Amino acid sequence: MAVPQKTDTIAAIATPPGIGGIGIIRISGPEALAILQRIFCPHRKKLQKFQSHRFYYGTAVDRSRQQVLDEILAVYMCAPATYTREDVVELHSHGSWLVLQSILTEVFASGARPAEPGEFTKRAFLAGRIDLTRAEAVIDLLQAKTSSGVQLAVGQLQGNLEEALAPVQDALIRLLAVVEVAIDFPDDDVEILDTAHQRRLLLEKVIQPVERLLRLADQGKVIREGVHVVIAGRPNVGKSSLLNGLLREERALVTNIPGTTRDTIEEMISIHGIPVHLVDTAGIHAHEDLVEELGIERARQKLREADLVLFLIDAAAGITGQDLELYRLVRERNHLVVYNKKDLVDGNRLTELEKKFGDAVSIRISARTTDGLAELQEAIYKKILATEGREMEELLPCAPNVRHKAILTATLDACRRLDQALVMQAPADLLAVELQTALDNLSDIVGLTTPEDVLEKIFAEFCIGK
Repeated sequence: MAVPQKTDTIAAIATPPGIGGIGIIRISGPEALAILQRIFCPHRKKLQKFQSHRFYYGTAVDRSRQQVLDEILAVYMCAPATYTREDVVELHSHGSWLVLQSILTEVFASGARPAEPGEFTKRAFLAGRIDLTRAEAVIDLLQAKTSSGVQLAVGQLQGNLEEALAPVQDALIRLLAVVEVAIDFPDDDVEILDTAHQRRLLLEKVIQPVERLLRLADQGKVIREGVHVVIAGRPNVGKSSLLNGLLREERALVTNIPGTTRDTIEEMISIHGIPVHLVDTAGIHAHEDLVEELGIERARQKLREADLVLFLIDAAAGITGQDLELYRLVRERNHLVVYNKKDLVDGNRLTELEKKFGDAVSIRISARTTDGLAELQEAIYKKILATEGREMEELLPCAPNVRHKAILTATLDACRRLDQALVMQAPADLLAVELQTALDNLSDIVGLTTPEDVLEKIFAEFCIGK
């Protein structure tokens, strides 16, 4: 896609709010250089011409009031060797938000308009500098919560998903070429269409790779968004102590008084690169206190939404009727039974307790001494990845996001219909329809045929300045 010949010039602060050593204002568009010349006063007064991709030291000034706004470094980058493939200017000032706002106001007064969220990256996409998968990788990189999330986003930014789709698209084009020949020469279509060969090509080069990408999409969602792990149990079994132990800090108040936690407490940790949102809940039990009852109802809601439940038992007190009643809420969900206070109970006693919950996977810990917490984290990791029979791939060269997954699913459906049509020796024009549907879907992923409303939704998730 080419950038329209006439575009306006946009500007925004490209660094996050707050106090920092440096703040950056980015300007992109045909008036970028002219705006720089209006507001920048170079340290060397005899500067005649800005050289591309070179920093210049000077001041940003408000010409109307003859006022210096800040000492800055300015760089002009000449199209097309820029992020947007337009002329781009960056102004590097001190990181005060007030200073940045004052310079940006002058930039707007000099002819730029405020950039919309993600508009710089959208222009890069429209200019053909990056495809849509790479554009989406930018937002994933900005929002990554763990090193694995960063690695996943960087891989997609480098084109891993596009490269994985290229041979699939090539195979579909080869199949379509054969089918179109059969359409052009209908009397010879039986000889032209070697059904066994075409089905083998479809299976090995299209269906199996797409199925693998769909498996990776599930794993990618876990790495990008993380999972919610709820700590549940009756009052005073050590839920808050377990939260503190996993966080390695005193986040939740711990006392011997039952019902201390009256609301959910949520924090995040990383387990082998997966963001794990830990939720400490109020102990679930019958109570007349209205505030505590509200906390218990919220705990029940979190149980219903959890990806994994840590069902906590006080091993020293043994398994009570309350425990058994609560376990009825948990047993149908993905869960681990966690026996706390192992330091106060001998091994034989723990073995007897474990028999109460049959084949449920159990872990023995002491939240007070942190003994067993490393094993618990490993068990959480395995349980997360075992959901729906998934296993973590050794490498994640690419992991489609939710939008990609929906398109790949539609592509797979079209390919399976095509396979059935080949078995039934359907007319070549029907085969061509399914092949074209699959190819059009793949074009949607990289942005060749993506509707404008979808593009708007994607880039609206970006922060302003990117």
